[in-house]
Amino acid sequence: MGADRSYAYGAAAGLLGDLLLGDPRRMHPVAAFGRAAGRVERALWHDHRGWGALHTLVCAGGATALGVVAARAVRTVSPGVTGSAALTAAATWAVVGGTSLAREASAVGRALERGDLVAARARLPHLCGRDPEALDADAIARAVVESVAENTSDAVVGALVWGAVAGVPGLLGFRAVNTLDAMVGHKSPRLRRFGWASARLDDVAGWPGARLTAVLAVLAGDNPRGAVRAWRADAHRHPSPNAGPVEASFAGALGVRLGGTLSYGGRVEHRPVLNGTGRPVQVADIGRAVRLSRRVGLLALGVTVAGRLIGRGRGR
Repeated sequence: MGADRSYAYGAAAGLLGDLLLGDPRRMHPVAAFGRAAGRVERALWHDHRGWGALHTLVCAGGATALGVVAARAVRTVSPGVTGSAALTAAATWAVVGGTSLAREASAVGRALERGDLVAARARLPHLCGRDPEALDADAIARAVVESVAENTSDAVVGALVWGAVAGVPGLLGFRAVNTLDAMVGHKSPRLRRFGWASARLDDVAGWPGARLTAVLAVLAGDNPRGAVRAWRADAHRHPSPNAGPVEASFAGALGVRLGGTLSYGGRVEHRPVLNGTGRPVQVADIGRAVRLSRRVGLLALGVTVAGRLIGRGRGR
């Protein structure tokens, strides 16, 4: 029971730390992991899935192992609740990025409200990898809302799910997998084979968090029936098995239409429309999406902590 209480206290403190402080501007642990993973990539890169799988194993496995060692060391030095709770709080704060997500989305929204397309286009790459130069204000707003939806799952809910399942190793392992997917899980000629393992592992690791995010968006949004309807009708049409449910439920909850034509790295994609009966995204919808994201994150904390407590209680 002590381990469950330490996780509950630590996860709540870590999420509160993110809400109050956001990400550190220097020496961010995830950025340090990214630099290390980049060095491993340069050492191991071959145009082959096997070498990519080794890269994923070394990087994600190393982060998870670090979590195991740290958790055991803290339990040895400080057997009570306090030490483990402090470590969980630090790990949660390090891997959760809800406040930075909200800040970046809001910054783009403020630029659009001023009519400053240049600033909005310059800021958009902080959120997603789309080509911003050809986007007008409404297209930028749509990209921001879609990014807020997807990253609510990737940067908040997914991490809390795996933290509840596996503690600090789960928190660090999930963030490592998600970061690797962002780094190498692309379909570019150089990474199509090498990044395959990272992309597939991210699909698996992100599956439960994406479904919980979609459920919580239904509960926390302004239009629960619309969210359920869009999720059931359109999620399976999205090329990503995890972004589909999340973006569709956000679209229905907000009453907007997402999806359609977009461009990544000069490559144009024509994605299915999500919640086709909704209206086009407007600049004001960015703020609504951010508020929905925050509500979903807080609900996810409660659900995952309760799930851990109930699950461990039944196990005993």
